[in-house]
Amino acid sequence: MQLQKNQTKIYEIRGQKVLFDFDLAELYEVETRVLNQAVKRNIDIFPSDFMFQLTESEWGRMSSQIVMTSPNKRPKSALPFAFTEHGVTMLANVLKSKKARLTSIAIVRAFIALKQFISSYHELSEKLKDLESKYNTQFKDVYEAINYLLQKDKIEINQKERKRIGFHK
Repeated sequence: MQLQKNQTKIYEIRGQKVLFDFDLAELYEVETRVLNQAVKRNIDIFPSDFMFQLTESEWGRMSSQIVMTSPNKRPKSALPFAFTEHGVTMLANVLKSKKARLTSIAIVRAFIALKQFISSYHELSEKLKDLESKYNTQFKDVYEAINYLLQKDKIEINQKERKRIGFHK
């Protein structure tokens, strides 16, 4: 149940799967400002491929998609931070509680499950394309044979209906 809940909080921004600081704060059971303060005190372990701040336009697009349960989650003036899978893992080093470690494990598992789903979806899509091309070729031959037989029957019917010329018994 916890895993599915975490997967619904994963968004794609800038081509990366991310979690927002306010969602992570909720999962870690800390205030968003506390989480962000801990990150800022340890900013050296959060390079741009681990964490980045959304632009106003990105946040505008995202906030229309997110139903926020509390207006206090994000002050209007502050843009949220987005954490990649690696950034979430680093949060366990910054937030040193047992809850933080367990939550990080659950979140990383959610990212893994998402990757596995995407991978299996891609594999399934490729298999369907292969089957489609294989069977379309086989069905093409069957359709041609059926059309030939239908045309042959029409030719035989036409031969019987035409007026005979020449010697009649």
